[in-house]
Amino acid sequence: MLHQDQVEQARKLLAYLETRTTALADGVYRNPVSDYTSPQQAARERDLFFRRGPLCIGLSCLLPKAGDFLTHDYAGVPILLVRQPDGSLRAFLNVCRHRGARLAEGRGAGARDFSCPYHGWCYGLDGALLARPDESSFAEIDKAASGLRELPLVEKYGLIWLSPTPGAGFDIDALLAGLERDLAAYRLESYHHYETRVLQRRINWKVAVDTFLELYHLNVLHPRTVGPILYTNLATFDAFGRNLRMIGARRTIGELRETSEAAWNLIRHSAVVCVLFPNTVLIMQGDHLETWHIFPAGNGVDECQMYASLYTPEPALTDSARRHWDRNMELLMATVEKEDFPLSEGMQRGFYSGAQQDVIFGRNEPSLQHFHKSVKAALAASGG
Repeated sequence: MLHQDQVEQARKLLAYLETRTTALADGVYRNPVSDYTSPQQAARERDLFFRRGPLCIGLSCLLPKAGDFLTHDYAGVPILLVRQPDGSLRAFLNVCRHRGARLAEGRGAGARDFSCPYHGWCYGLDGALLARPDESSFAEIDKAASGLRELPLVEKYGLIWLSPTPGAGFDIDALLAGLERDLAAYRLESYHHYETRVLQRRINWKVAVDTFLELYHLNVLHPRTVGPILYTNLATFDAFGRNLRMIGARRTIGELRETSEAAWNLIRHSAVVCVLFPNTVLIMQGDHLETWHIFPAGNGVDECQMYASLYTPEPALTDSARRHWDRNMELLMATVEKEDFPLSEGMQRGFYSGAQQDVIFGRNEPSLQHFHKSVKAALAASGG
């Protein structure tokens, strides 16, 4: 976030603190419970958001060097990302063009090519088919047309986006709708990956996103974890197309009043939550970045898989640094794994009880309102 934007948002937060208020929507919003339980809607979301994309995959530092590769299956499509010798990044369907076997698993470094474990067809880092055993048996199949199927990919602002569908190109700046100004200022291309954990829960994927979009619950649900760190029920809200930014105030934010605005550093005194629509949550946490990438799991409606990552501005080279980042990761897990998500699973079960037709988002929950209105708008625009 640029300094002038930090000053503007800090002024808002300090005013909210003084007046004991927060960013407010125009009215209460009733969101149908069926948004979290309808198999038909889940199928439309899976096709529109997670098969066609684009989706944010993570930070560029996941693949820092030529020959680094990473497989990605959360969208329900087998994907292989590969750092090229010229430094660019490319993505392919992780499928051999002979019989459909997977070429790679997990992540790795220093790859020179990818050899199919079934019959040994070999592909270059650029996806081109280099060799196939018993070449004469396949002479009538053009080798040049038998390379891996490439996927549209954009690497910008230190982040990676791709579409799981070949040929479905996209303009990431148009989709960010102004939020790229913040992303560029964070200089995420200089960050380092510290740890990623994969979580699976019996909740609709949107319930998992909802977890991050209001601070109204902090004192009640998190009195011993993040409640003492952040003010409850106090946050800014700004929409950027279908994306959003919500900024919560740390309890240290009053220290800004002791310095001139020219010296203000809001990042140190806040938690900046950005949703990169539809399913990525970025949280600038003072001295590090947390990301959540949230996907529906399987073919049902009430299960999701998430991978949560912690990124640091400097590599963790000492025991002291690793202990510091381990504590941050454990606080994150203590908050969501032990408090947010168990409660959310109870909510998901309750949705099927018939107790209510709608869930209520108050005026003090504008980020939740915006996210769900954006989901509905996207489905409507696609004919869903």
